[in-house]
Amino acid sequence: MDIHLLAKLPLWLAAFLLSLTCHEAAHALAGRLGGDSTAANQVTLDPLPHIKREPFGALVVPILSFFLQGGGWMIGWASAPYDPTWASRHPRRAAGMAAAGPAANFALALLSALAIRVGIATGYFSLPTDGISLETLAVAPSGLAQGLALFCSVLFSINLILGCFNLIPLPPLDGYAIVPLVLNDRMRDKWFRLFSGGGALMGLILAWVLFDRLMPPVFRTAIGLLYTNI
Repeated sequence: MDIHLLAKLPLWLAAFLLSLTCHEAAHALAGRLGGDSTAANQVTLDPLPHIKREPFGALVVPILSFFLQGGGWMIGWASAPYDPTWASRHPRRAAGMAAAGPAANFALALLSALAIRVGIATGYFSLPTDGISLETLAVAPSGLAQGLALFCSVLFSINLILGCFNLIPLPPLDGYAIVPLVLNDRMRDKWFRLFSGGGALMGLILAWVLFDRLMPPVFRTAIGLLYTNI
């Protein structure tokens, strides 16, 4: 096993679990504020409730995907339970609960971008000279600075990807549940019937195909904004 990958795994996993936990905690918080306390106990930055609820998606799959991809990627999932009856009675509140997850990811991406820019401006980090990757948006020669540069780079990339992927309006992704925010009752019912009966699997397949085409230009745009005036 590659010792270099093993050395990077803790930072990758920490960034991933923080991102996943904030995403699901945001869902739970928005649900509680909207009147559904089903997931109220998951409004926490402690990843353990999410790991206990989805151990395969929150821990096993991320670690496996990290090694299978040679340390260049990490993917997984968790979930925040909700009351379907509440969601049916308050569709706009339920849509707001769905939107809270990606919003949390974009907020973390912005915080990571700020940390990277401050690090480069102060000389603590430097711009990569050997090419840009998900984990080299900023670099440092060694020690704590090197670890922080890796963590901030990975945190930015993971949250940009999680936020964008979850906005695709196909089930079971958050974007599918966000669409009713702009639909009337009649159109909302038609929207939900459109993917009824096994739509989740087909939605994931279509979302992955779309994501593979849409994400590269999105990532390039985000990187351009990140490095503006540096």
